[in-house]
Amino acid sequence: MGSQNDTRMLLVALLSVLTSALRASNYYCEDPLVASLPSGSFQSSSRSSDSHSAHFAKLNRKDGAGGWSPGSEDHRPWLQLDLRDRLEITAIATQGRWGSSDWVNSYHLQYSDSGRTWRSYRQDDVPWTFPGNTDTDSVVQHKLLHSIRTRYLRLVPLEGSPSGGMGLRLEIYGCTYKSDVADFDGRSALLYRFNQKSTSTVKNVISLRFRSRQAEGVLVHGEGQRGDYITLELQRGRLALHLNLDDAKPQSSGRHTSVMSGSLLDDHLWHSVLIERFNKQVNFTVDRDTQHFRTQGQEDSLEVDYELSFGGIPLPGKPGTFLRENFHGCLENLYYNGVNVIDMAKRRKPQIYTVGNVTFSCSESQPVSVTFLSSTASYLAVLADPGMEGLSLRLQFRTWNRDSRLFYVPLTHGPEPASLVLQISEGSIQLSLRGPPQDTTQVFTGQSLCDGQWHSVTVEVKAQQVYLSVDNQKPVVMEIIRLTESLQRTTVFLGGCPASQNGLGFEGSCEKPHAGYQGCLRLIFINNQPVNLGRIQQDRPANFSQLSFDICSIRDRCVPNFCEHGGVCYQSWDNFLCNCSGTGYTGATCHNPIYERSCEAYRKTGSPAGIFTVDPDGSGPLEHTHVNCTLADDKIWTVVGHDHLQPVRVQGSTPRSPYVLIFNYSISPYHLRSLVASSEHCQQKVTYRCRKSRLFDTWDGTPLSWWLDRDGVKRTYWGGILPGVQQCSCSLEGNCRDMNYFCNCDADQDVWVNDTGLLSYKDHLPLSEIAIGDTNRTGSQALFQIGPLRCYGDRFFWNSASFFAESSYLHFPTLQAELSMDISFYFKTSAPSGLFLENVGVRDFIRLELSSPSIVTFTFDLGDGPVVLTVRSPMPLNDRQWHHVRAERNVMEASLQVDLLPLQLVEATPEGQYRLQLNSQLFVGGAPTTQKGFLGCLRALSINGMTFDLNERAKMTPGMNSGCPGHCSSDSLCHNGGRCVENRNSYVCDCTHTAFDGPKCRTAISASFERGTSLTYALQEPFSVMRNQDAKQLQSGTYTESVKSRENVAFGFLTRHGPALLLTAQSNDQRYMAITLTQNGSLQIWYRLNQERGPDTFSPGSASLADGQFHWIRMNREGRELYVQIDNTVTQQYSLSPGSVLMPMRTLTLGRIRGTDITDEEVLRAGSRGFIGCLSSFQFNEAAPLKAALQNKGSSLVSIYGRLEESSCGITSSTNTLTTTHTKSDDSSKSDRGNAPLKKAAQNDSALIGGVVAAIVFTSLCALAVIIRYLYRHRQTPPPQVITAKNQRPSLEPPVYRPDLDPHKASRISKEYFI
Repeated sequence: MGSQNDTRMLLVALLSVLTSALRASNYYCEDPLVASLPSGSFQSSSRSSDSHSAHFAKLNRKDGAGGWSPGSEDHRPWLQLDLRDRLEITAIATQGRWGSSDWVNSYHLQYSDSGRTWRSYRQDDVPWTFPGNTDTDSVVQHKLLHSIRTRYLRLVPLEGSPSGGMGLRLEIYGCTYKSDVADFDGRSALLYRFNQKSTSTVKNVISLRFRSRQAEGVLVHGEGQRGDYITLELQRGRLALHLNLDDAKPQSSGRHTSVMSGSLLDDHLWHSVLIERFNKQVNFTVDRDTQHFRTQGQEDSLEVDYELSFGGIPLPGKPGTFLRENFHGCLENLYYNGVNVIDMAKRRKPQIYTVGNVTFSCSESQPVSVTFLSSTASYLAVLADPGMEGLSLRLQFRTWNRDSRLFYVPLTHGPEPASLVLQISEGSIQLSLRGPPQDTTQVFTGQSLCDGQWHSVTVEVKAQQVYLSVDNQKPVVMEIIRLTESLQRTTVFLGGCPASQNGLGFEGSCEKPHAGYQGCLRLIFINNQPVNLGRIQQDRPANFSQLSFDICSIRDRCVPNFCEHGGVCYQSWDNFLCNCSGTGYTGATCHNPIYERSCEAYRKTGSPAGIFTVDPDGSGPLEHTHVNCTLADDKIWTVVGHDHLQPVRVQGSTPRSPYVLIFNYSISPYHLRSLVASSEHCQQKVTYRCRKSRLFDTWDGTPLSWWLDRDGVKRTYWGGILPGVQQCSCSLEGNCRDMNYFCNCDADQDVWVNDTGLLSYKDHLPLSEIAIGDTNRTGSQALFQIGPLRCYGDRFFWNSASFFAESSYLHFPTLQAELSMDISFYFKTSAPSGLFLENVGVRDFIRLELSSPSIVTFTFDLGDGPVVLTVRSPMPLNDRQWHHVRAERNVMEASLQVDLLPLQLVEATPEGQYRLQLNSQLFVGGAPTTQKGFLGCLRALSINGMTFDLNERAKMTPGMNSGCPGHCSSDSLCHNGGRCVENRNSYVCDCTHTAFDGPKCRTAISASFERGTSLTYALQEPFSVMRNQDAKQLQSGTYTESVKSRENVAFGFLTRHGPALLLTAQSNDQRYMAITLTQNGSLQIWYRLNQERGPDTFSPGSASLADGQFHWIRMNREGRELYVQIDNTVTQQYSLSPGSVLMPMRTLTLGRIRGTDITDEEVLRAGSRGFIGCLSSFQFNEAAPLKAALQNKGSSLVSIYGRLEESSCGITSSTNTLTTTHTKSDDSSKSDRGNAPLKKAAQNDSALIGGVVAAIVFTSLCALAVIIRYLYRHRQTPPPQVITAKNQRPSLEPPVYRPDLDPHKASRISKEYFI
């Protein structure tokens, strides 16, 4: 039924689009509108002379001086048109001034219905900059991406001719616009009454345009007696749609649907709304932003009784009384299911009933706003004469900034001046009276006033008191007894101060604020007299700076919310930030996962087995979840349990009434699918024992018991057999109890038998339900147990493709990365350059390439010019070794990183384009438009959490091979973060950047500490570590701004002493973090990142870790989020306090601290005792201090005090030698067949089997001797290879590894070659 509804909704949507397209094709709206306008319709900010007046600015005309030019002193010129009526505008054309060198290079376009409050024309929610002219005569025309309906237009030049000045002629194109308007005064409404008592609909279409004077108000409401309702209302400037299709019974409570859209909609400007509902499917569109959602509950129809109300919800029987805040503003072209409600009301149709005073023309009374654009340079100075009763100031403000100054007023002059200061502090209003030095009185009122809403504030100075009132609340009073002088003529400085106050005629001096005002002001009154902003613009230009008059250019940067994965958006006037606390993600927009994708990934980082938090699709939509990682047979297994792990006994079931058990797993079905798809192998053990209970009917093979796979599909094969075959594992192995049957249970004997096996076909896992149907006969029983889902391996990490022809490439569907994207992959090549991937649109594109042997370039264009990020390696990247590339782009920033080279980062411009619009295919390894494709290998390509199967796609593409030649593969995996480096005939594990050593980097580096032992390590930027630079070579600013502060710490330890200091890390400015053990042995983590507050202290557990046992600690901090795991416990999450200044750590100390700036007593007490015991496998970001101290003795990076000796405490506790927690599941399936004769037969045949084995061994030895003799007699140097040009391919085999050229090499590397 759901799919049918979806199909209907799709058909309706397609029909709507087709109808709109047909209408558009027949719609002509390109009439010239300016040519016929009279001279009185033109206004301008200024003119250089009468012959340069605004009315001469008609396209292709040569009247006057050939066009309009502003005065030379006009720094904010504009040209304004009055079109005499509201028209629809579709295009604009401009031309320079005839006979001159004056034109406009670029401009903004603003529009208004009143000529007082203006709105900028926007595309992608940013003010659009139109390219202008480059000469005087050419006409440059722009068709508007979306038409505007307005009466007044204002063109604002941004840049003039470089060889002349500004000159302009223009034409506007459009057509008349039919409009039915109704004006609601906040106490009125229109009621549309139905012909019958109630109406029930499965489809509704409501469309309207509105212009609101207030942030609250009901636009549409209808309800039914059953409890159905629909309400469209403004709430704090946002539009909310409430919809309920179910009745009001208790069991239906909480099933209503509420959706919010838009923001700052009380701006006195027109906004469009469209609501389309078909059954449960709803499209909700506000100003071209559409939300698609599905209503909750069971019902499909909306039942409304009697009437729909527009503009308010009148109370029945009480005229003029309304249940909610009414709408105050204008509605235009209001349609309900095709009915023009306003037109019917104008024609006084009986279906429309009017409540209160509804007029059919939209009043134009709007308060004039002014925008303070800069927090440092914007100000407005207004002279004020205190009256006999004192001084009063009243205004309304709207801002996002938490701290700013609204105004500064010098009250008295002289040697001890007094001033009154009103400012926003932490979102509250603070009024201060400042007298002589250190003589200040303050009062506070209000809260959360930086929410983007309009707020009013009034300050009155009367006699010896000051009254402060916010939003018409009860005023707070401040006594000013010491102010004995009478108030003098003064200047009210709104916002900041002039850069120079000399000669400007101000009364009193202005004290520059720490942060001036940035936001909108309106309705400014001084001594109850309105401030005339228009006169100030014309008469006193020196009285203001960095202001935008007649417009409130506030923008809600959190709508839409660009913070991903549930991140919370906070904003100031200029930008926004995302609070990622508790999301499990980090980054500017909470895009990057904190957790690894799988148990296999944790193993590569050196983490032990245990309960881990994984994010299976990385930055994709799936949330993180907990899984159990266990180690067995040198494989790390991901184990997912369910709610019925214990054995279940079944009796009394029949095939028609089977015993059914449904399994609910500890992670969601979406996570299960992702886990299975990304694993190399998955299995689930089905333990099944039976007695007189068959699995299949012995006559026709009808299944008597079955199970359902993850998709709910019925499966009749059992563990150990192939899918589609109704058999059990004993049939495949040839050891069924009765060879006449394919399952032991089908023998139907009155003894317990076993049909246990493993389900291992990945597309069917995990098992979701089981049904047992043959246990209703006397003595019939079944006993089954379904084990957890177990998976190992990562099938995408080594998923690779080889490119050996420059013209070859892979193609995939268009990249969906409009707002954010992350790309990661590995490559190896011997070619000097090549294209990794490319995706293009009409103007937009992204490109990643190896532009030279040592340079990787990430380029993208959002339509306003290309952005290029480049990472330059000091050594060639075409060395036939694997290199990792990660590129990211979101609405706030873009970054590129190669291997461990410094991250390159560029921030996005606040008002720039932010949508990446692509439409072609994604090309990998080359593109049809380039002749320089990539030659080499690519693997592990992942974009936005989605992995690409390069291996399979390469099998079908000429010029390519699936897989990649070489010795570094999944079978040659280096452990604990070790780097696999290829040689011609082998590979070597480079353990430089790990805390491990030995073959495959599996041997833990451990050291024993005594009471006075101290190890201090100088931390470096990542690439300095990579080059193993000496500390003396480091400059003071080793960390660039693009390297973000973080700590990634992992280590093991063993001790019996507390308190103890495990580690402390300090920055250059006395900020630090420390990990200690308390007196009782519990772990504590300290962060002091704010010098004005106390430290943040976290206690992950109360159990004693000073118990002589080996413990493992893993800690990760990204930004303010801290994640801690102790041994095999679940990761715990903490947040640092707000205001923490996150700085890179520069020194790391293990054990006792000496000469530190730490002042916290508990840390000092633990630091004075140091650490007594063993530390193992210590890793801090890219540094391994224990390894550096023990293997690089004499290094200037390490300082050692006391006795430090190498130990073996971590060897038996390393990640690869943990106690095995799982054995092969199929052992038990063969252990109990209930068949003693089979065991006896096996014993009788043992002698025969032994003889056969001996014969095979003897034959093999003889053959080996013959081969050795042959090789010895024919050994000689092989002839050189002959390579023909026709078949030549670039070699992907690695050269001999040269450690002296490897950028990852330290002074001592442990390696082992595998031939």
